[in-house]
Amino acid sequence: MKKHIVCFGDSNTHGYCAVTGGRFDEEHRWTCLLQKQLGENFLVIEEGLSGRTTCFSDPIHEGLCGLDYIFPCLMSHEPVDLLVIMLGTNDTKERFGSSAACIALGLKRLVEKAIATKECWAKGTPNILIVTPQNIEKKYEETEVAATMGRECAEKSELLAEEFYKIAKLTGCHYLDGNKVITARTNEIDYMHLTEEGHRQLADALTEKILEILN
Repeated sequence: MKKHIVCFGDSNTHGYCAVTGGRFDEEHRWTCLLQKQLGENFLVIEEGLSGRTTCFSDPIHEGLCGLDYIFPCLMSHEPVDLLVIMLGTNDTKERFGSSAACIALGLKRLVEKAIATKECWAKGTPNILIVTPQNIEKKYEETEVAATMGRECAEKSELLAEEFYKIAKLTGCHYLDGNKVITARTNEIDYMHLTEEGHRQLADALTEKILEILN
């Protein structure tokens, strides 16, 4: 059986393209590039939802709380060999009123629920990789998205790497800081979504990391 890798994230896992307002195609999304690079012995499962948070229920759109969906997601795709979580960007929105430290506690709740979903794990042992998303650039404040994202999102996003690393150590998860492997800047439209080059760089780094974990 192929090794199942569930990629659980937000619009940057879904593949949102700020230039078109649509979605990057299968030749450019990091999840699809990851599948190609890992090869036929792996099944990379895309579970990206625009607006998804770690544990916050959004008052504007339903179904965006990762904590509510992680159990059915994992059980739908069992047996799961590795869960890759890349969330946190949406948690910085002003309407959630949460600090970077509290966002990390939301991630901890999500991870603990995934760990507790014992029936889903391929070898009976939880295997989770936490990825800190690329930071939001301060220039987002000059764009249209600032009206809905609110204030101080960039500042909070810059603090997530340190906080998420603490959670990874505390919960026994693998860890990767996207800011250390993605050298391409975010797009110049909203300053928070990956570019085509960013997707490629993330896929390359994750391929190396996942092969290290699963082989």
